[in-house]
Amino acid sequence: MSNGDEVTKSLLIESQIWLTDDIGEEQVVTDLEQEFGDDYLDLEELVEEPAKNRPRVVVIGRPNVGKSTLVNRLIGRREAVVQDTPGVTRDRIQYDAEWNGKDFILIDTGGWSSEKTGLLPKISEQVQIAIDQADLILFVVDANVGLTEDDESVVKLIRRNTVPVILVANKVDGVEAEAQIGNLWSLGLGEPFPVSALHGRGSGDLLELVINKMPEESRIKDQLKGPTKVTLIGRPNVGKSSLLNKLTKSNRSVVSEIAGTTVDPVDEIVMIADEAWNFIDTAGIRRRVRESSGYEYYASLRTQAALERAEIALLILESSETITDQDRKLINLVTEAGRALVLVFNKWDLLDEDRRLLLEKEIEMDLHNVKWAPRVNLSALTGWHVDRLSSALHSAYEGWSTRVATSKLNQFIKKHVAANPHPVRGGKQSKILFATQIGQKPPAFALFTTGLIDESYVRFIERRLREEYGFQGSPIHIKVKIRERRKR
Repeated sequence: MSNGDEVTKSLLIESQIWLTDDIGEEQVVTDLEQEFGDDYLDLEELVEEPAKNRPRVVVIGRPNVGKSTLVNRLIGRREAVVQDTPGVTRDRIQYDAEWNGKDFILIDTGGWSSEKTGLLPKISEQVQIAIDQADLILFVVDANVGLTEDDESVVKLIRRNTVPVILVANKVDGVEAEAQIGNLWSLGLGEPFPVSALHGRGSGDLLELVINKMPEESRIKDQLKGPTKVTLIGRPNVGKSSLLNKLTKSNRSVVSEIAGTTVDPVDEIVMIADEAWNFIDTAGIRRRVRESSGYEYYASLRTQAALERAEIALLILESSETITDQDRKLINLVTEAGRALVLVFNKWDLLDEDRRLLLEKEIEMDLHNVKWAPRVNLSALTGWHVDRLSSALHSAYEGWSTRVATSKLNQFIKKHVAANPHPVRGGKQSKILFATQIGQKPPAFALFTTGLIDESYVRFIERRLREEYGFQGSPIHIKVKIRERRKR
């Protein structure tokens, strides 16, 4: 069940359950069961698994020929980050695709280049890996520019494999432009297929050709997405991609000292202690998303979307740097999204004793509102203490999924309210009549009361809930509903 469904249930409860002096706990529980069925409190998220061994179709080409635009056109949605600047896509990004009832994986890649400066060699390495794993290759060239030395170099890469290839001539916007692509025959890859990724011209026919040329199943086993999705978030250049590479034991993400190297979210199945997790590497979110421009802005939006589809967020922090306002804003982003949280302090092994003591004080002062989040100190570069992520992830997911039985919850409320009653305000004392858990993932509770409840008292209830039931690694949402008497 989606988070939106849980919110809907919460709103329904708030709007339809009204307590009066002559309606007790049993009646409220009965009302809830009638509204939502016997499992009104057992809110489980449905996980849809993709088909096994789907063919892998890889889109390759030199920089700025329109690969990501073509990918968006073929999958029918704007997911790949696109900008009229070479080198925006850097990693191998895979998307679920379907045409005429046939499912396949479409993989976008960075632009291959023979240059050896900046990130280009690492991007080209990712392209080579994608080619080696492909069942079908879409080689995209810019019909307006014609053949270049880099195009011819890509052809040499392709010929090292026996994988079928479709030569795609992009930016062909009309019949006259089609007449100018005859020189592409010289590549020896067969007839060039003309399309305009930007305007959609020829995309449907290209998909038909893809379906006909790709095999029924991939030669590489299709990994099922694990039931638990973990998003790596943090400021730029704190080690998110390095951690993913260490966990996968491969160069899954392009890593560089240049901030902002990762643009698109990168999904990968990660094995930790013989257990699969679906990790999602994301772009670093800068101080103000609104001040970002071009692909950085859209990359930030995709990072937030990746957080929304995850269950757990791993917030990566730089141990050697002071905790910043942006780190705190990212924590707020996680809690507002209702995701479980694990704090990861990277490069901890490089700290001297003085910095460790100072950092502990910073954590106590700046992160006091998320004391409930498990914390792992590690080194993504060397792998030091990376194995400790497993217990932290399990602890966070367990806390995020915890449900408290209604009877136990009300016994708990009764005990603590009796020991610490709500303060008297204006000569009146608000009372909590009844409590129930109205959601899981994250845990959400409703307090039905006779009047307003101070925020400080709500925080007191939250602290006692955590002491009693744990909820480690998870935010807790508490809603207060003031009783309204029914008209007789």
